[in-house]
Amino acid sequence: MADKRDYYEVLGVERGAAADDIRKAYKREALKHHPDRNPGDASAEAKFKVVNEAYQVLADDEKRRIYDQFGHAGLEGGAGGPGGFDGASDVFAHMQDLFSEMFSGGGFGGFGGGGGRRQARRGADLRMQARLSLREAAFGVKREVTVNAPARCDDCEGSGAKPGTKPEPCGNCRGTGHVSNARGFVMFTTPCPKCGGQGLVIKHPCRTCSGRGAVEKERKVVVSFPAGIDAGQRLRVSGQGMAGPPNAPPGDLYVEVDVEDDPRFERDGVDLVTRVNVSFAEAALGGEVKVAALGKPDSEEASPTVPLKIPAGTQPGAVFTMKGEGVPRLDGRGRGALVVVVQVDVPTKLSDRAKKLLQELDSELRPDAPAKSERKVASST
Repeated sequence: MADKRDYYEVLGVERGAAADDIRKAYKREALKHHPDRNPGDASAEAKFKVVNEAYQVLADDEKRRIYDQFGHAGLEGGAGGPGGFDGASDVFAHMQDLFSEMFSGGGFGGFGGGGGRRQARRGADLRMQARLSLREAAFGVKREVTVNAPARCDDCEGSGAKPGTKPEPCGNCRGTGHVSNARGFVMFTTPCPKCGGQGLVIKHPCRTCSGRGAVEKERKVVVSFPAGIDAGQRLRVSGQGMAGPPNAPPGDLYVEVDVEDDPRFERDGVDLVTRVNVSFAEAALGGEVKVAALGKPDSEEASPTVPLKIPAGTQPGAVFTMKGEGVPRLDGRGRGALVVVVQVDVPTKLSDRAKKLLQELDSELRPDAPAKSERKVASST
């Protein structure tokens, strides 16, 4: 026994290592020395067997206790040879466990690592589009949408079997949903070809759904659109997609959002841009104007407005920012801004009196400028 390496040393763990640490070390060493990764390397194959032998002992509480107390001698003569290592069958079992956890999240090829029934695949997802007004998108809304898709058959309650009967375990895979074949040191597991991986077969199909477990139905789904949602974003409504296979969960419903154009605003994220028209006199003298706004969430005004004070001498194209009057943020942290662009209206038709007054105003504002009659004389000479 003197030539046998210490099992803890083989796995590279301390004697007081926890079970999880031993298992992780086993995975690491087994993959490192696996024959498929080292073709033709007899040394790697021998190390691989020793790694499995060490794990057989240290993963078993009773064997580990004996080994810790008496060493290799305490395990001599146990079932299956030193250390209780039962040759290729134990290697298959442990390597199936190993690859199941690493490559399928608890099941090789989608099956449970412990040989249980394959977890049924969930139903397919559905996608649809919903069109909201700017105000609905800004303040949120609950909308009932119509979905046309296969749904669980009420007659067979989704089992696919004729009422009064039920699916039976598959005889080919004994209800596990998968079959296994050994190739070298690895046990390969594939879906059962007879039951399609379900582990069940339907001998007497439901007449309503022909054994599918689902029928085409129209149903209403209430979708809650949160305040601040924007065009191009989508919502997931869990469990409202297509029905899955028998005993499987349904898929999800994805709703893509589209937002109608609003003639009063241009949306830029959580900010809104609008324009306000003022007369020349208002721009020159200043004053208060009413600006189109979204208003408050509970407002019932058809066209809400907010007051904006513009200073005297406001120039065309001037921009004013009104904080807190934009679109609510999706995270609920306040609202964006309302950006107001000022446009000064220039009249296209003037009465004689209006022309005279403007000429007098021009003379008042520009005393050093030549009079209109002088400009005409200058231009003709």
